[in-house]
Amino acid sequence: MKTQKHTLILGASPNPSRYGNIAALKLHNAGKSFIPVGIKSGLIAGKKIEDLNALKKYDDIDTVTLYLNPKNQSAYEDYILSMKPKRIIFNPGTENPKFMDRAQNEGIEVLEACTLVMLASNTYD
Repeated sequence: MKTQKHTLILGASPNPSRYGNIAALKLHNAGKSFIPVGIKSGLIAGKKIEDLNALKKYDDIDTVTLYLNPKNQSAYEDYILSMKPKRIIFNPGTENPKFMDRAQNEGIEVLEACTLVMLASNTYD
């Protein structure tokens, strides 16, 4: 039996104009399982935004899609790597060469890409 692939959205926001919110809705509409995690509470597509600062561990994380700028990522690098995702998507504005190298050294696929474009072009697997 194949396990469900989960996407962790780091930097999810209840604000509909934020990309972390738009990505959650697009993942939801594409039938993809996602976990929204951010610093502001609220709902996206009926799912509660989990508190980023709680550093809750999730199992079966296939993808982490980042919507945190590099300056804000450093506090969460160990947290992200501890979940051992198969890949991390560094969306535009989140590129972080040091963290990208660190993730690759741990065997995690790193993509400089846009989750929205990947979903629109059917390349988000």
